[in-house]
Amino acid sequence: MDKNLLIMTEMPQYFVNLADKNFDTHKLWMQNNEDQYLLEIKEKVDAIAVMGGYKITPSLMKSMPNLKIIACYGVGYDAIDIDYAKSLNIKVTNTPEVLNDEVADTAIALMLCVYKQIVNADNFARSNFWINGDYPLTKKFTGTKLGIVGMGRIGKAIAKRAEAFDCEISYHSRNKKDVKYTYYNDLNELAQEVDTLCIITPGGKETEKLINKNVLDNLGKNGVLINVARGSVIDQDELINCLENKSILAAGLDVYTNEPNIPEKLITLKNTVLLPHIASGTVETRNAMGQLVFDNIKNYFENKPLISQVV
Repeated sequence: MDKNLLIMTEMPQYFVNLADKNFDTHKLWMQNNEDQYLLEIKEKVDAIAVMGGYKITPSLMKSMPNLKIIACYGVGYDAIDIDYAKSLNIKVTNTPEVLNDEVADTAIALMLCVYKQIVNADNFARSNFWINGDYPLTKKFTGTKLGIVGMGRIGKAIAKRAEAFDCEISYHSRNKKDVKYTYYNDLNELAQEVDTLCIITPGGKETEKLINKNVLDNLGKNGVLINVARGSVIDQDELINCLENKSILAAGLDVYTNEPNIPEKLITLKNTVLLPHIASGTVETRNAMGQLVFDNIKNYFENKPLISQVV
């Protein structure tokens, strides 16, 4: 069997090195004319490796008659047309589990940064404003009510960490889970009952703008929103309006609607903490993700079971 791997986007060097040693690699992002290059190699491609968020369209899949597996570097695979892949018997894999801890750590870090105003206080200290008076008092995080939207692997990891802060934890998901936390079938009711709403639900059409004006209104003027899921899950314009009008207290965000572009209004707001989609961004975790992408592709070529198959 040929082992032609098309790497669509620039990927961590750890993975690229593994791929180069084991497969015939074709690196799309290094080409001057990507469209022409795709025309030249489309008949060869057996497998695709791609960063999560890069759109894999039906037309691209259809153009590659020998394509059998798409290995996504990331948990989210909403940019891949899963139904179409399935119709062509193309396998799709992702990288769950290996990034649970990092994303959960980042979610808690955002909560602490928002409540304790760490970023603003850091700027206050660096600007030498302290000589003119103390920094204003902030809010206590320990003992607050935390609502988690999405009680999957990462949601559970966030909840576990929040227990150390004596948070009262509840959650919303499509189905009730076998966990000890309070379940809310109605997202608006959950938002109304909590101090912090943390979003860790998959992206895609089903959850697009799930966090809308009604949810934000129910979260209320003392509520904090945290998003470590996908930017599409939140109605970003409504979020900006609520932050500007202070109809919610603050937000900590790692993801946005049109990355890497962050709206200027979000950047200038003082009641936000903004990260550049780095929730899983550690050397250790990114290497583990790269290893899992490689292992899935290698297993496919060796006719072994895929480790983290989506379809």
